Amino acid sequence: MFKNVMVYRIGPAWAISLEQLDVNLQSGRFVECGLTQEKSVGWTAPRGEVNGALVESIGGQWLMKLMVESKAVPASVINRKTKERIAQIELATGRKPGKKETKELKDDARLELLPMAFTKQGACLVWVDPAARLLVIDAASQGKADEVLTCLAKAMDGLGAMLLQTTIAPAAAMSDWLLSQEPPAGFSVDRECELKAADDSKAVVRYSRHALDIEEVQQHITNGKLPTRLAMTWHGRVSFMLTETFQIKKLTFVDGVFQDDAASSKDDRFDADAAIATGEIRKLIPDLLEALGGELVIGAAPTVAAGAAGSAGDSDTAPF
Repeated sequence: MFKNVMVYRIGPAWAISLEQLDVNLQSGRFVECGLTQEKSVGWTAPRGEVNGALVESIGGQWLMKLMVESKAVPASVINRKTKERIAQIELATGRKPGKKETKELKDDARLELLPMAFTKQGACLVWVDPAARLLVIDAASQGKADEVLTCLAKAMDGLGAMLLQTTIAPAAAMSDWLLSQEPPAGFSVDRECELKAADDSKAVVRYSRHALDIEEVQQHITNGKLPTRLAMTWHGRVSFMLTETFQIKKLTFVDGVFQDDAASSKDDRFDADAAIATGEIRKLIPDLLEALGGELVIGAAPTVAAGAAGSAGDSDTAPF
């Protein structure tokens, strides 16, 4: 259900009911691109139902989905069309169009070709934990997350979301785990990492499907390279890639976490999957925060998140 996790702390001014949020999202409901429209962004029903609710509450966890549709005409096609028009003008008038006119011709060519362009759609899952005042965005890049935040800000007054920050920098913690070969409690180090030099060389060493408890890895770190990505598994239930900016990528739930039930309805499977996914991640995040020294709150003393010592068997509603 989630592939990447970027976690934000929601500001204290935020306050909205589930019902009001659904009403607010309606004005931004997704509509497919028009004939000459290059991009369309809007909210769609998380369950995939036509005209369904735009926010779902599963066990007190709010789920939304942002849809992005785009059209792209290859630059080579636009350039070819533009050159054809320039040639026609030169033939008819004997003059060569200037820069401004050439740009206008290129824009006209793009608009003419857009109705024939193929569309590409992508959806981003958004999760709000109102009790913990946390926002989770399933985005692999900051640019994509920023697009989601822009859309959310229009529907949620006082959102003021800020990326979670940790007392210990992830790169420093990952270095320590690889050097000592002692991962934090509840975690294991897997077989993938990326090390990058901090000097001007920006040299990068990547290990994939490779044991990391070797002297070579330790030597790279001793020589100044810092881990920018490290594959880990939490309590044998969730595998992921931790990055230097506290992003959780390549999130995978280990076999057995989800229960396949062919007899259950689509709605029941959605509810069950959402409850399991959010429940697991709600316990993973505080444990990861604790491993990194706790959450760093700007303007306040660092504190370890409540419930951070919880294990995989703790209640799904444990605060963090």
